[in-house]
Amino acid sequence: MSRVIAIAGSALRFPAARLRAFVIELLETMTSDYHPERHYMRGPGPAWKAKHPEQA
Repeated sequence: MSRVIAIAGSALRFPAARLRAFVIELLETMTSDYHPERHYMRGPGPAWKAKHPEQA
C-alpha cells in the first residue's frame, strides 16, 4: 500500500502538462489499431505464380 501512495505522490509532483501527456500516450498505446500480423505476406500469390510457372 505504501508503494501505491509513493507512486501517487510522485505523480502529483509532475507538472500537469507532463502528467496529461503521459496519460494520453498510455491510452493511445492501449488502444492502438496497428496489427502487423494483418499485413504479413505469406508468400507469392496467384498472379506471381501465373507469371513464373517454372519457379512456382
